[in-house]
This record gives sequence, C-alpha cells and structure tokens, in this order.
Amino acid sequence: MHIPIKKVTPETEHAEIVGWVHEVRDLGGLLFFLIRDRTGILQVTAPKKKVDPAVLEILKTVSRESVVRIRGKVKSIDKAPGGRELIPNSVEILNSCESPLLLDVVEKVPAELDTRLDARFMDIRKPRVTAVFLIRSAVIRMVNEFLCARDFVHVTTPKIVAAATEGGTELFPIAYFEKEAFLSQSPQLYKQMMMAAGFEKVYEIGPIFRAEEHNTTKHLNEATSIDVEVSFADHQDVMNLLEDLIVSVYGCVRDTCSDQLATLSLDDLPVPPTPFPRIPYREAIDIAARKTGESFSFGDDIGTVAEKAIGEEMGQHYFIVDWPTAIKPYYAMPHREDPALCRAFDLMHPRMELASGAQRVHQHDLLVEQIRSKGLVPENFAFYLTPFRYGMPPHAGWGLGAERLVMTMLGLNNIREAVLFPRDRHRMVP
Repeated sequence: MHIPIKKVTPETEHAEIVGWVHEVRDLGGLLFFLIRDRTGILQVTAPKKKVDPAVLEILKTVSRESVVRIRGKVKSIDKAPGGRELIPNSVEILNSCESPLLLDVVEKVPAELDTRLDARFMDIRKPRVTAVFLIRSAVIRMVNEFLCARDFVHVTTPKIVAAATEGGTELFPIAYFEKEAFLSQSPQLYKQMMMAAGFEKVYEIGPIFRAEEHNTTKHLNEATSIDVEVSFADHQDVMNLLEDLIVSVYGCVRDTCSDQLATLSLDDLPVPPTPFPRIPYREAIDIAARKTGESFSFGDDIGTVAEKAIGEEMGQHYFIVDWPTAIKPYYAMPHREDPALCRAFDLMHPRMELASGAQRVHQHDLLVEQIRSKGLVPENFAFYLTPFRYGMPPHAGWGLGAERLVMTMLGLNNIREAVLFPRDRHRMVP
C-alpha cells in the first residue's frame, strides 16, 4: 500500500505514493515532477536514459493536477524538497486532469477570492489552504479534548426552532410543514435547559445561522459556534475557562501543527499572554472616543471603528465586561448593585470580537420581566421558561466563533478563508 509523502524520508529504500501532479518540468535529459498529497510534496526525478521507456511514455503524457500512483526507489538529495527524491519504476495515471486549470494551484498566478471560492475544491489543493483547514481540524479536536478533560458533556441541540433565540429579526424562516419555523441563531435556550436537567457542564460545536445583511470580511450567515454552559458558576468562572481554552488551543497548535504553520510562514506562533485584561464597557468607549475623536454615549454598541481603536490600545486578547443591560440579551444577569449594568462580557482579539457570554438569569420571574423589557412575548418562550419554575441552578456560559478564532490565530484577511464553503449574503454555491 502507498504511504503518505511525509513519511518518505531519505532513509526509505522503496516507496509507493499516490497524489496530484503539482508541477511538471522537462529539462531535456530529465523529467521532474512534484507530487503532492495532504502531508507534503515529493520530487520524482526520471532520467530519460535510465528509466524504463514505457514509464517515460506515461510520464510525458501526464498533466498537472492529474492523480497518479508512482512506485520507485528513494534517493537522498539535498536540493529536493525534504532532502529526497523518487526514481520511478512504475507509474499509473489514476485520473487525468483537464486543461486549462480553473486556477493555479502553484499560486504563480494569483486568483481573486471569489474565483477561489467558485472552484473551492481546487483552491483547497493549495498547500497554504490545506494548512489552514488541517489547523482548523486540529483546533476543533483540541477544543473537544480540553472540554472533555474537564468533564463537560457534549450535547446536540435542534437547528430548526419555533422561536428566536435572542429576539430581533435576524432569522432565516423555513417551510416546516404547516408551521412557521426558523434556523437556529444559537443553542442558547437549549443549553440553559440542560442546566435544569442537571448536566451541570455542557458544550456543543455546531452551526448557527444569522440573517444579517452584512458584506464584511468578518461576518458569515452560517458559522460554527463553540458553546459552553456551566451550572453553579458566574461570569468570572466562565471567563477564566474561556481564557484557559484560548491559551491551551494556541499552545497545542504551536506544538502539534509545526508543518502547517511553517507552510503559512507562522513558524513562531505566539501564545497569548495571560491574564487577559478585563476592562469595563465605560472604559472601553472612553478609549474609543479618545483614539477616534468620535463621541460615544452609554448604551452605544461598539462597532468596527471602535473595536479597532480599542484593539490597538490593548494590543492583545482582552475582555470587555460590565455591559449596559439594555444592549445585551434578556438572559444576561443584571448586577445586583447597579441593574443598569449586567454580568455580560465579550472576548476580544485586537482585530475583532471572538466570543460573548454572561452569567444568566436563573430566576423565572426576573427572566419573564427581562423578556418583556426587550419587547418580546413570554408566551412565545413557554418551552424555555418552564424549566425555570422547577429548580434552575445559577449558571453562566459563552459562545465562541470557530472561524474567527482560526482567522485571528492565523492572520487571515477574510473569514471566508477559514470555512470550507462559506455562506454569506451572495453565496449559496458551491
């Protein structure tokens, strides 16, 4: 059987590899091929006077990005990628590739992002793009391992719901037999219900849908959210958990994804320094006003310009805490000392928001009051409110955007580069 290209070393005597023809060069007396799989690239060198003529005839017909199987002898050579090359004695074209290519996988000819996304299957063949998604896979695996090691229970909540999670109109309606239904904005209501079920610590990694008419480099209409909820915890507890998770994931990526990081020219991935600063909302808008020259009032949301200004000032991951109750969801717990503020927080990277969370309201009557204060109808949330009448423990949690985590970690320019097949205002295919 074939072996991954990464495992072909200068010490290997013979190897069988499969992969895509990355590059072809005919230098007169020599044919050079670079063969690529997801683990790396191997040089195949065919001296025309030494290789079986039948093998040469096949090699002369192969086109770039064709899928091939090659067997041969491995030789040590300093100038080749990985310090080794393969001298072929058997070649099989498993599937030929048409020409011209939809885009240049070698990236000598750059392609616009829309062109890349239209031919996403081929775009992902690029080593740099492959590296992004191998790292993303590692990030999701590490999040699972981190939370499982802390006794969290993995849950799966519905993505077809009857009511808005957070109110508002940012919902995708769908035809659900004779009823009205929506794609879920968040697993928020269901993970809170699991606190009443006694699971104490739950998490979910799954899709969320927001019908926001954005067309920016950091918004998607279908995203992946890493959600956590913890009983007998307050907002400080879950902020500590989130900080530990971010630092752990960065450290694991640095230690286990060295090849992919090198491909992205990120050989030295810095782990965020701790503790993450925690600045009150009032201080955050003061920073934004000072740096931008704009006026911010208590209760204003923090938009892109303000985010950028505060991020430049902070220069690292940080939390914004003590938000105005009026601009946070109904389930955020108000401060006992000052109900105009709530125990909500946002985790910020200098470039953008990564996560939001809060200690939740766990008292039924206060929650009903808060729902009404947002202009919503409590009767529409009966399924959610019922558990709060039967022994709901104090609890807190957060939701972290997987794409934004990967985007900021790897310094990507557009969030669409961190998702295989992005869904935004204009893109539904492929």
